[in-house]
Amino acid sequence: MIGVDALPDGVTRTIEVLKAIGIDVGSYRLSLYGLFSTIIVAVLLYLSVRLILRALKWLLRRNTQIDATQRLLAEKLLAIALFVFAMLFGIDLLGIDLTALAVFSGAAGLAIGFGLQKTVGNLIAGIILLMDRSIKPGDIIVVGDGSSMGGTALPGGVPNVGRVAKIGVRAVNVITRDGRKHLIPNELLMTQPVENWSYASPEVRVRMRVPVAYDCDLRLAQRLMIETAKENPRILDEPEPAVWITAFGERAVEHEMRYWISDPEAGLGNIQGEVFLGIWDRFKEAGIRIPYPRQDVRIVGAPDDGKEPN
Repeated sequence: MIGVDALPDGVTRTIEVLKAIGIDVGSYRLSLYGLFSTIIVAVLLYLSVRLILRALKWLLRRNTQIDATQRLLAEKLLAIALFVFAMLFGIDLLGIDLTALAVFSGAAGLAIGFGLQKTVGNLIAGIILLMDRSIKPGDIIVVGDGSSMGGTALPGGVPNVGRVAKIGVRAVNVITRDGRKHLIPNELLMTQPVENWSYASPEVRVRMRVPVAYDCDLRLAQRLMIETAKENPRILDEPEPAVWITAFGERAVEHEMRYWISDPEAGLGNIQGEVFLGIWDRFKEAGIRIPYPRQDVRIVGAPDDGKEPN
């Protein structure tokens, strides 16, 4: 314990009273003084670690030679090292004999190990993600089929994407296009397929299905689609928008329109809606029809007398 020889007499007597209040567990003495000392040392060490971490973060952010991912990884590793050092230093400072608690610490360690299995796995997965730099804050990602971010792929083939806001110790904070924040465990990003739309380039290709009636001018329809795409400020001029015939359907000639955007975080459904509406207006002016679904029913072999067949 902390020495009290140099303290005033009043403080010394108070410490002796606090030491006298306690219980004996085997050969170990649990006193009120030990409890207060542990709390004070823990609070002081915690505050010291927080101040040191804040100073280290300030120094790391002033270093322009490392990027945001490397800085975040260094902050996580320094935080873990400082907290482990503070815990060991506090145990040594308080004079706690861990051999007296060997049996209890063994059982407690086993229970804590099973309980923190997922937490430790997520911690290691987060460090690996920061080390290989495959996912960084600000990236646009799709995890699996999108179910971990509030839903599966949308009807138009646009998956439910999200922007990585923060890579934490346990989970990655992802903000989807509807403004919701999802905490995705780091381990999930290591075990499921992840599409990172920002890993190589922020540019994303959008594909749209546009049916055109058979009795219409297909070349004119394709030209109007291209003009509509080029007028949208979010659609890139290079690569140029393109339109292809993909199939001759039952009631329409199926076209697929493809164009590129560089800001998928601004939304994909809204850009499709704008292009569809522009195509609708241009088709209406040019007299080009978009066939609507229809089903014809023919009754073969109906009786002439109006009676139902047996």
